[in-house]
Amino acid sequence: MILTNIMALKNNYIWILYDKNNSCIIIDPGESKIVIKEIIQKKWNPKAILLTHNHVDHTNGVENILKKYPKIIVFGPEETKNFHVNEIIKGGDKINLLEYDIDIISTPGHTLGHISYYLKPYLFCGDTLFSAGCGKVFKNNYIKMYNSIQSIKLFPNNTVLCCAHEYTVSNLIFSMHFLPQDKNIKCYYKKIQKKIFLKKNIFPFFLNHEKKINIFLRTDEFFLKKSMGFKKSKDSFEIFCYLRKIKDIFGAKRD
Repeated sequence: MILTNIMALKNNYIWILYDKNNSCIIIDPGESKIVIKEIIQKKWNPKAILLTHNHVDHTNGVENILKKYPKIIVFGPEETKNFHVNEIIKGGDKINLLEYDIDIISTPGHTLGHISYYLKPYLFCGDTLFSAGCGKVFKNNYIKMYNSIQSIKLFPNNTVLCCAHEYTVSNLIFSMHFLPQDKNIKCYYKKIQKKIFLKKNIFPFFLNHEKKINIFLRTDEFFLKKSMGFKKSKDSFEIFCYLRKIKDIFGAKRD
């Protein structure tokens, strides 16, 4: 199975998995035109669409893709049922596509019904976790989001995080606000800036590296708590809530 991505809507990742027979799976198509163009150029045969949640920047391309390829099966959680989904799935389910098993992981928080898809080593985590950051929490579902991120943290270190947005630079700037001397974060920021200058793809994002540079995966660390002016006993969940709420007003993009 080969993984590629398409940048859409300025900062969305649309993921595509394809096999040696050129059959493919599309994940979170926020728009259709660019996806259909890529399918035609690569001579792919689309078999399925996977949706992580119900926001239009992840679902808006489904209708037109189906008009072009009506035999595609669309999978998604209950909250996506109005976006032409014909297979409702939930956390704990398993589906088989292109002869591969895909585990459905419940990752609520960004939305109540948000799910992720795990096809080792790839975790399509939608808007739950980004490189150096995490998704915006709607409807005060902080505990759900925190638990979802903690569950992702338990995945194998070689897991490749296939997030749905490219916010890495703004996330790292936010992180350096709290940890200005962190060598891993500073080094990664320089590396990302260089890749952008050279117009190179920033992906892939490995979980073992994210544990070093993503402060939302480090909320139990004393050094982070101290830099924020909190005592060692401060609860990890409280640190997460504080960081996420500050991020909302930090001048960040919609995430």
